[in-house]
Amino acid sequence: MNKAYPSNLSRVQYEFLSDLIPEPKKGGRPREVDMWEVLNAIFYVLVEGVQWRALPGDFPAWQTVYTYFRNWRKDGTWLNIHDQLRDWTRIDIERHRSPSEAIIDSQSIKTAAMVHEAVGYDAGKKIKGRKRFMTVDTLGLVLRVLVTAANVGEREGGKKVLKRVKQSKNQVSR
Repeated sequence: MNKAYPSNLSRVQYEFLSDLIPEPKKGGRPREVDMWEVLNAIFYVLVEGVQWRALPGDFPAWQTVYTYFRNWRKDGTWLNIHDQLRDWTRIDIERHRSPSEAIIDSQSIKTAAMVHEAVGYDAGKKIKGRKRFMTVDTLGLVLRVLVTAANVGEREGGKKVLKRVKQSKNQVSR
């Protein structure tokens, strides 16, 4: 990479995260791309809000970056990175890594005209769209988020998002 972007990770930040990046698959082609550059490209898309195809030329090819992003979303790498950073933050401020309490909230959002997946009508708020349920710990650090149709009730959505929090705790304790 030739240019420094505000969204770039420093080398120290990358070294902090590098152990959480999956190793290349055995038997496949050797990895030719620098994972620091891939992460910087992903963060560039996130921060700048550009399309994958609009990545500047000094990043790796957009297809490569997008493939890593998609694979890490599918295999849980992003959730693992998120959970590790949250745990390290809690430990850094001398709290137990696993919170004992959680706060749940929901918000109904109108969807774009072309979105047809999991859309419903929230009669209480008079919104046709989707609803997001979020759980945070007492420090405000995100535990899990769940997006549903807007017609899903608070009790049902709350149970579903808490089930995801519980699943994440079970995976860590194994």
